[in-house]
Amino acid sequence: MKSILITGAGGFIGGFLVEEALRRGYDTWAAVRSTTSREYLKDERIHFIELDYTDQDRLEETLRDYMGEWGRWDYVVHNLGVTKSTNYLDFEQVNYGYLKALADAMRVTNMTPDVFLLMSSLSVMGPGDEQNYQPIKSNDVPLPNTYYGVSKLKAETYLQTLEGFPFTIFRCTGVYGPRERDYYLMIKSIRRGFDFSVGFKKQMLTFIYVKDLADAVMDALDKGPLHRAYFISENQGYTQQEFRKIVCDELGKKFVIPVTCPLWVVKRVCAIAEWIGKVTLKASTLNRDKYKILKQRNWLCDTSDARRDFGFNPQYSLREGIREAIAWYRQAGWL
Repeated sequence: MKSILITGAGGFIGGFLVEEALRRGYDTWAAVRSTTSREYLKDERIHFIELDYTDQDRLEETLRDYMGEWGRWDYVVHNLGVTKSTNYLDFEQVNYGYLKALADAMRVTNMTPDVFLLMSSLSVMGPGDEQNYQPIKSNDVPLPNTYYGVSKLKAETYLQTLEGFPFTIFRCTGVYGPRERDYYLMIKSIRRGFDFSVGFKKQMLTFIYVKDLADAVMDALDKGPLHRAYFISENQGYTQQEFRKIVCDELGKKFVIPVTCPLWVVKRVCAIAEWIGKVTLKASTLNRDKYKILKQRNWLCDTSDARRDFGFNPQYSLREGIREAIAWYRQAGWL
């Protein structure tokens, strides 16, 4: 039986990665903190391990202890990261620093897996073609314009510089599904009769359903280290209007007022929300970094490399994924 370690296992994506690993029969280890919620990690087959990425000596000691009792993991999926913070230095520390700490510790302790898969982001590419809306391609030069994107690119680059390190990188677009909260807020707003969009210029959005993402991760691991980065997205883009219509249809909502916010208004709102977050020490979904993401007009990307190299083939259209997500939100009492 192959073994797998999934970091960030207590998060939205992490929980589905654990479920898919179990479904495929892997000996599954979830890396969590003592404070991590295990609400969706209740399967008795899950093994838990606490890793301290802030203390290199302790991290290496933990890995040696594990190695002595269990051997090494065949696969590692590094899903740990932050997408919002009251301090931009957290992006550097967590998204890059923790990745570096884990990779270095695994090399020192002879725990290097057969495949180390890094969950990165489409944000590493920065703004795409906003004139002709051509999809971002794998040979385009990454030019991130956010602290988040820079930190993810720095993590990618570090892996790529490690001689002989068996990596694969996923650059994911917007991930949605049951238990996810950001797209849930958009769905909740539409249910209340309002759909907020940003900017008047056409915006093309892309999505990947969380179960399709988890399936793709496991397929890529099975192929071995691919030593390159892949865009992970449904092979279709949507406008905000198309997204709204799908949500309305699945909610049974007949009338919604579309509200388009000018970019200058959104920029100020994001700055104010960021300031409030710093004062209250609670990370806000809206901030100046997020403004640059909201401002971006073209999130189309070319997934042909992933389709060719490990058979990437999403099973959920946006409509099917939204339908399943809404059903979960209703059952959980979120809607």
